[in-house]
Amino acid sequence: MSSTTARGTTHLTRRLVQLYVGLALYGASSALLVRAGLGLEPWGVLHQGLTELTGVSIGVVSIIVGAIVLLLWIPLRQRPGLGTVSNVFVVGLAMDGTLALVGDVDGLGLRIPVMALGIVLNGVATGLYIAARFGPGPRDGLMTGLNRVTGRSIRLVRTAIEVAVVVTGFLLGGSLGAGTVLYALAIGPLAQLFLRVFELPAPAATAATGPSAPASGTAAEPATAPSPAGPDPVATPPSGQAILPQ
Repeated sequence: MSSTTARGTTHLTRRLVQLYVGLALYGASSALLVRAGLGLEPWGVLHQGLTELTGVSIGVVSIIVGAIVLLLWIPLRQRPGLGTVSNVFVVGLAMDGTLALVGDVDGLGLRIPVMALGIVLNGVATGLYIAARFGPGPRDGLMTGLNRVTGRSIRLVRTAIEVAVVVTGFLLGGSLGAGTVLYALAIGPLAQLFLRVFELPAPAATAATGPSAPASGTAAEPATAPSPAGPDPVATPPSGQAILPQ
C-alpha cells in the first residue's frame, strides 16, 4: 500500500514539474519570437499590439488578456484547473523574464535561428504541459466552450478567434511576418511529436485495475487534432492528439 502511495506521489510530482517547466518554456519561446522580430504566434501578435498601445510589458499584457479570457468562461460554464490558472500567470512572467535576459538580436543571420529556436521550443513546451493533464489554457477553454454552445466546429471556432486576434493585433502594431506563417505550419507537427515524447505512463494502481478517467483535476475537454496556430493546450488528450497553446 505504501509503495502504491509513493508511486502515486512520484507520478503527481512529475506531472507538476512538467506543467510548470512547460509553461515557463512556453513563455521563453514566445520571448525568443519577439527578439527575432520576424513575426509572432497569433495571440502574441495581439499581445504585442496591446503593448505598443499601452506601454505595458508584453508579459503583463499576456496575463491581463488571459485573465479576461478566463472570465469569459463563466457564461460558457467552463471549469478551470490548476493548469488553467497557472497558464495565465507563469507564461507572462516567464516571457518578461526571458526578455530581460535576452537582448536585441541584430542581423538576419542571427534572427532566423532565434526564430527557429523559439518555434521548436514552443513545440517542446506545448508537449510538456499538455501531457501533464492539469486543465486547458484559457484561450482553448474559450474555444471549446464556444464550440459546445454554438454547435460550430472546433476548426471554424478556432479559425474565427485567431483571425480576429491576428487582425486586431496587427492593426495595433503587432508583428506579423514569416515567423507567424512558419509557426502556423510547424506547431501542429511539433506538438504532436513532443506530446508523444512527454506522455506520462498511467499510475501503477490505474494500470492494475484497468483504464480510468484522467486525473486532471478538471472535467476532460473534448480533444481534436492539432490546430496549426494556437497558444493554449486542452488537457487530457488521447495519445498523439492535442489542441494547441498559447
